[in-house]
Parts: sequence; structure tokens; C-alpha cells
Amino acid sequence: MSPLDVTGRNTATGPVVEVAGALDSVHAAALCQYVERLALRPGQRLVIDLSGLALCDFIGVAALLAARQHALAADADLVLAAVPTDTLRILRVTGLDQVFTIRPGIATA
Repeated sequence: MSPLDVTGRNTATGPVVEVAGALDSVHAAALCQYVERLALRPGQRLVIDLSGLALCDFIGVAALLAARQHALAADADLVLAAVPTDTLRILRVTGLDQVFTIRPGIATA
């Protein structure tokens, strides 16, 4: 497995992007590039499934914010699913838990 694996699938409500490994300063660009290639439509929901995330630093959080901006620019929503405890702590400390829609479970649709 590479340090960061980003894969995706389409659902009826929009794409689900699965992130596994280290979302850090060395690898965060991979998520940004993947999300930038998504052609979102108004009303869709982009779900980023973080159930496989091993590490997330502040550059990784910036990549998640960039994904949110991409969704907002397309008039779509973004949901973070299955956020690991350490990453959730970063989001809470920075107040970003009030910016992101966060769902506890793994993205199924």
C-alpha cells in the first residue's frame, strides 16, 4: 500500500472518495488532485470516507478544506464520514467541526 490511497465510486447522491493512509504534508496533494478532477453537479453530495485514515496533519486538513471549496463552487455538499478520533480532535480544536458536515459511520451511499 502506498502512503496515501485515494479511490472513489459513484452513488445515486454523488461521489464517495475513500482515503486511506497518511493525509499529510507529503501526500495531501493526491487528495486535492483527485477531488479537483471530480465534475460535481449542483445538489450532489461529495462524501469523503476517512475510515482508512491513519494520520492527518494540518496540511491534510487544508486538503479537506480545498475539497469543501470544490464542492461549494459546484453548489454541492461535502460530508466527512467515519472521521478518526485524532482527526476529529484537530477539527474540534480549530473549530472546523462547525464548518464540515461530519457523519460517524462509513459512507454506504
